[in-house]
Amino acid sequence: MDRYPPIADHGMVGDLQTVALVSAGGTVDWWCTPRFDSPSVFASLLDSERGGFCHLAAEPGDSDGMLVRQLYLADTAILVTRFMAPDGVGEVADFMVPLDSTTPTDRHTLVRVVRVMRGSLPFTFTCRPRFDYGRAPHTLTRLDHHAAVFHGPGTDLHLRTTSGVQLRSSGDDITARFTLTAGQAAAVELTSTASGAPAPEPVTVDALAGGFEACRDFWLSWLSSCTYRGRWQDIVNRSAITLKLLTYAPTGAPVAAATMGLPEQIGGERNWDYRYTWVRDAALSVRALINLGFHEEAHAFRRWLRDRVEAGDSATGDPLQIMYRIDGDPHLDEVILDHLEGYRGSRPVRAGNAAMDQLQLDIYGEAADALLVGDDVGAIRGWDALGGVLDWLAGNWDRPDEGIWETRGGRQNFTYSRLMTWVAFERALRAATRFSRPADIARWTETRDAVFRQIVERGWNDKRQAFVQHYDSDVLDASLLLMPQVGFLSPQDPAWLSTLDAMDEDLVSDSLVYRYDPSASPDGLRGSEGTFNLCSFFYVEALARSGRLVQARYAFDKMLTYANHVGLFAEEIGPTGEQLGNFPQAFTHLALVSAAIALDEELSKAHAGPGTSTLRPLALQRIKLPPDTSDEGHAAG
Repeated sequence: MDRYPPIADHGMVGDLQTVALVSAGGTVDWWCTPRFDSPSVFASLLDSERGGFCHLAAEPGDSDGMLVRQLYLADTAILVTRFMAPDGVGEVADFMVPLDSTTPTDRHTLVRVVRVMRGSLPFTFTCRPRFDYGRAPHTLTRLDHHAAVFHGPGTDLHLRTTSGVQLRSSGDDITARFTLTAGQAAAVELTSTASGAPAPEPVTVDALAGGFEACRDFWLSWLSSCTYRGRWQDIVNRSAITLKLLTYAPTGAPVAAATMGLPEQIGGERNWDYRYTWVRDAALSVRALINLGFHEEAHAFRRWLRDRVEAGDSATGDPLQIMYRIDGDPHLDEVILDHLEGYRGSRPVRAGNAAMDQLQLDIYGEAADALLVGDDVGAIRGWDALGGVLDWLAGNWDRPDEGIWETRGGRQNFTYSRLMTWVAFERALRAATRFSRPADIARWTETRDAVFRQIVERGWNDKRQAFVQHYDSDVLDASLLLMPQVGFLSPQDPAWLSTLDAMDEDLVSDSLVYRYDPSASPDGLRGSEGTFNLCSFFYVEALARSGRLVQARYAFDKMLTYANHVGLFAEEIGPTGEQLGNFPQAFTHLALVSAAIALDEELSKAHAGPGTSTLRPLALQRIKLPPDTSDEGHAAG
């Protein structure tokens, strides 16, 4: 077993409340339960010795002929790892039956089914849980040859196997060796519960077959609602499933990524915890979901966001903070897990996120855009709460902040923050006028126009002939690729085309895009990072909307080659094409969806020839949402 397989050598399974990562070698090396942001049970991805894992794979034998391949069952979240050797062919199917419910639960089950299709194969199994990020000891209770319970602090992990797998104790861990021949199957079931909860029933292959079918049917049925019929159906479907897997069903809040602590540079310190809900990331996902036809998911997040706006409960004292726990808790204290060595020695390993108390004014624009999208302005209570936020923003917009990238090098007058402030007032004014809602129209209009003038006058750099990262600098920033997408200027505006040219020169490397240059704009952290996948897909969309279709399609096709073997993306791409950062990242997949839709639209218009009507950027299209009837009289979105 590889101590630290490449970040990209993983697939993900989940039940809409938690997820597990399974390496291409058959090891579950990441699982936090009962929620995405709970302490880990398996975390060998961050420390191969102390983190804990569950390994199930065919033994390679004496020959070097074992070939291993991993894939998803088409259009599902069922992950299959195949083992092919001269003596036999077998596979392990990993899945979790989705819990598509608004009720959270402490009971979560990961199923691992083993089958042999040809010949005979020996398999090895090891279960070594390490509770609370490897900080807490556990005890083991053996029930019989096919059942055991690992007892951790507040959590029990129940292990059940079918008759063909006999368990052996190895200290407080479990191992097994077994051989299957063609036509035979066996299974391992891991169920996490609260301490002392009733044990699961004994398992049989036939019983687990029903769970397999339920999981498959759920994903096929859910994906049938997808309205995308473009050129990149498979990768868009995979991105949609990934976004769904990373969304906490009880609240509708998506997490930024499944993991924490995976490095942006191997051996570096840029190792963050992404298992929380960023207002920015989640708000941007609303448009991707709507444009794919997933209105229920979009409504669920808008309700969650509405609740944050109405509660005004932030650790910072501002109307909103940049991130929350998935249940809306604003407290995310950051701690260093010194006992973990980190992925390939990348330390420190952080749990929690100290950036939660940063001032990032752009979130108000993203929140307003998500809440006021399309023809659904929501009910009075939500509008009044949002109006209060806009009134606060009118008095606070002209402040330096930490910006979209959460830099720790001091506050600046970031152009992107001002851009999204403009979006907040522009969307609110449009909604107030269209739906005749009460608003301080004069003040909001004056503020919107003042923000616009400031961006044009101070965010533009004559020397670079481009909009720049922050005022009084000449540093470029890829976040500004969203300027035409949000409707601030036309994608054909000479100022925008000049900015795009400058980004081509400074930030783009073989179609991959850096966020900014840390050496030119210090961010308070040591080391470097790779190109940012989110920005690379934003770049594709900007090229497409600007009419540079050949360049856009080539950039998009090249980006798809960086997806891993099952179509997943981490946060960044390193200098030799390796995936870096937390994995898989929702931001990347929602940007992929947006880029695919934009490129499809522009290519179709070009192929239709002259005289075809021109579509406006997505942010300016009138999206028709079906009414949200789940909370009548209360919803803001």
